[in-house]
Amino acid sequence: MPKSRIRKKADFTPPPEKTTPIKLKSGRGWVAPLMLALFLVGLAWIVVFYVTQGSFPIEQLGNWNIAVGFGFIAGGFVVSTQWK
Repeated sequence: MPKSRIRKKADFTPPPEKTTPIKLKSGRGWVAPLMLALFLVGLAWIVVFYVTQGSFPIEQLGNWNIAVGFGFIAGGFVVSTQWK
């Protein structure tokens, strides 16, 4: 019986990629600066409270100054949900 020929398959070449323009403007340029500002204000609030041994930023709040600092940080996380 005769031997059948082996067919060589053509090498696969992917189709050329279609480039689509990327839209960078989302209208939410305020989100990242506000988020970072809230993070930094919260961190600074807590650091100032510890460094001054409770006499700054607001002495009457006492240890609630820590909650205020974490409140700013939590606000930063809430704002970060609006980032696209």
